[in-house]
Amino acid sequence: MNAVVAPDGRVRVSLPELIALRSRAMRAPAPPVVSRAPRSGQRPGRLHGRGMDYAESRVYQAGDDVRRMDWRLTARSGVAHTKLFQEEREGRLLVLLDTNASMRFGTRVRFKSVQAARVAALAAWYAIRGGDRVGVLSFGAQRQLVKPQGGARGALAVAGAIAAWDAAPVGDDESLSAALQRAGRLMHGASRVLLVSDGFCVDDAARGRMLGLVGKAEVSVLNVADPLEMAEPPPGRYPLAHRGQHYDVTLYGERERAEFARSLGDGRRRLLALASGLNLRHRTIDTTADPLDALVALLGVRKA
Repeated sequence: MNAVVAPDGRVRVSLPELIALRSRAMRAPAPPVVSRAPRSGQRPGRLHGRGMDYAESRVYQAGDDVRRMDWRLTARSGVAHTKLFQEEREGRLLVLLDTNASMRFGTRVRFKSVQAARVAALAAWYAIRGGDRVGVLSFGAQRQLVKPQGGARGALAVAGAIAAWDAAPVGDDESLSAALQRAGRLMHGASRVLLVSDGFCVDDAARGRMLGLVGKAEVSVLNVADPLEMAEPPPGRYPLAHRGQHYDVTLYGERERAEFARSLGDGRRRLLALASGLNLRHRTIDTTADPLDALVALLGVRKA
């Protein structure tokens, strides 16, 4: 029987801490107002609303307002279409949160899973500050969706779901390609997606799936890494635990330390290579860092 671990903010998520992050988000620089005029090679950001200029129509997506249906184009094409209006689409952020077993690892301050939870909650609070709706889709051990909602209700729903997922037993892993495929089906009109992961889920098919997602939304990537995954460890003995089993890893030789560092850093390298190869906005933070600056860099400026 698995021992129950209290939510301490280190190895398990503390819901009060996720809620308290609201004050950090409120003190962050406000998301700037940017021009929505289309530029070469960029997709204009549009917000749903009323009384604004018509921009274009696109194929209907789950979550679109049926009052915005383009009935003429739907009738002509035989495929449901929705009208988009310049400066009119309500921003929607979907956080894609990695809950694979590899996230439950940490050597400094907190587990990667706890840091990822803090990132997701802080992103939710920051998004609603800018007037966006926010939701979260978990993948890995947990595979659930909280649909985008607005205001404090939306951010609280995200925080509550994350805490509940973290308290659940570790389940089967899921590849990033499978997660991205689900995200493409369950976006509910999201205009932005933030992927939060340690990268060990990246597989060969992920690039193609990510390309499909990029065609629907603006995608950013935040890599969460343990300090031990980012640099070669100093010589020593390292006690580790995995799924209830305890191990002692001795790393005194230079070759041993180099191989250990390569193995632990593999996820981060694969995720950053994926993001760089597709020219996605990306950042890396370790488990000791304050995520706010990285989130502001990723979410604070929208593509025009």
